[in-house]
Amino acid sequence: MTTVVRGATYANSYRDSVELMGIAAELERLPGIVRAGLVMATPANLGVLAEAGMTAAAAEGVRPSDMIVAIAAETDEAAAAALARADELLTAGASGGGGTEDEGTGSQAAAPSTLRDALERLPEANLALISTPGTYATAEAVKALKHGLNVFLFSDNVSVEDELELKRLAAARGLLVMGPDCGTAIVGGIPLGFANAVRRGPIGIAAASGTGLQQVSTLVHRYGSGISHALGTGGRDLDERIGGSTMLAATKLLLDDPSTTVVVLISKPPSARVAAAILEAVRDATKPVVVTFLGGDPAAIRAVGAHPAATFEEAARLATRLAGWVQDAGGTTDDVTMEDAATNALAAATGRLVHRDATIVGLYSGGSLAGEAKLVLKGALGPGRHDRIIDLGDDEYTVGRPHPMIDPRLRNEHIVATGDDPGVGVLLLDVVLGYGSNSDPAGAMVPAILDARQRAASAGRHLAVVGSVVGTDEDPQGLALQERLLKQAGVALEGSNARAAGLAAAIIVAARGSATAGGTAVG
Repeated sequence: MTTVVRGATYANSYRDSVELMGIAAELERLPGIVRAGLVMATPANLGVLAEAGMTAAAAEGVRPSDMIVAIAAETDEAAAAALARADELLTAGASGGGGTEDEGTGSQAAAPSTLRDALERLPEANLALISTPGTYATAEAVKALKHGLNVFLFSDNVSVEDELELKRLAAARGLLVMGPDCGTAIVGGIPLGFANAVRRGPIGIAAASGTGLQQVSTLVHRYGSGISHALGTGGRDLDERIGGSTMLAATKLLLDDPSTTVVVLISKPPSARVAAAILEAVRDATKPVVVTFLGGDPAAIRAVGAHPAATFEEAARLATRLAGWVQDAGGTTDDVTMEDAATNALAAATGRLVHRDATIVGLYSGGSLAGEAKLVLKGALGPGRHDRIIDLGDDEYTVGRPHPMIDPRLRNEHIVATGDDPGVGVLLLDVVLGYGSNSDPAGAMVPAILDARQRAASAGRHLAVVGSVVGTDEDPQGLALQERLLKQAGVALEGSNARAAGLAAAIIVAARGSATAGGTAVG
């Protein structure tokens, strides 16, 4: 199919990247639209457009301060309609809430255009959220730090050298830099980035993992406790080059914070030297410390008096118990209830796999959740298998398109494809709720799930679909509604990502046993 590429340029017009991704997602749902992207015209983003085959959308002579709307469509008419809709959405955004109300006149004042203007408007502020293109993010973060502000740095494409310099400056001034590429935090009950609605409480989190932070914080909420602060560090913070600068600072803040009684540390596998430094920082801490370094050595954690947790769920349970709160207030996360659910799902799915060598495909929107699933599956099934656990939020999949937490279209394409793959026996999914995420992620995925299961059935095999929802009853999408939609589509739901991965593994193990006993049936 031939596509046409069209674009529009908005000179000197900056918008937050989450807003732009949301608009792109809406445009991609229009008839005849193949792909849509709204980006600032930085060299890095122009490279992204080139990789996506959308270079023609950028006008000659665009500057980094300009914004580009790029459309790939089936027809000129569809492209024109999408550009017109983009203009409507951008215009509405520019006029619908960027300012503040003047107390004296009640009129709408223009939004501040510089950091200095914002501080004059809000002199008591102590944190700046920065979401400019990476090229400019460092300079803005330096300004904020020099004004005595902590920084939540949502921007990516910040160099390691700039990150190190920012964190050195923050350390010298007793401030915190969360990021770069920090997607989630909760500060004093206020959610930042892709965070969830959770109650306040005694448990503090420092995390080099966005969806890991979301999983732990939402489970703590569902177990009846709450979060004092959840501080993201950025994914590179525990790298050898950065040295865990923000993790160490955030840990100290939480240990010193009177509202925090239990501290949870979360990370993908850190550098050995950095892990040792962080553990040394919590040696014999006066508060309980729970540590989840995915795949890490529990003995090293115990050696400093901390509590190891192999999974995000285990971290949430341990923290809740150590905080002295009654657990499992949410019903669906009760141990007995979840064991019954797993047993029922297993009974429904096992014996219906076509062959004993069926594989698991995991299609994830959260990188840390995907990493956790790999560890659980390896522990249950052993190495050497050919299961595919894919983080669809990784840069290689999001070139020129919104993140799957915002727009499920890319993941839906992969879901449908599993229905045509004769080697796939189990489809494993995460659904992440919260601010900034799609308004109805389960509802948007259900048609693709039903399509995949029907395709598999037409080919004479059963496709088991297993998943979990990261969220709370207070999230805007509604946890109960999202779970109900998935269950109605035949998804076997578990109360955490680790349990979902465990159920996927159990289905495979049972299928092996059934085949060995000569009982493979197709249903």
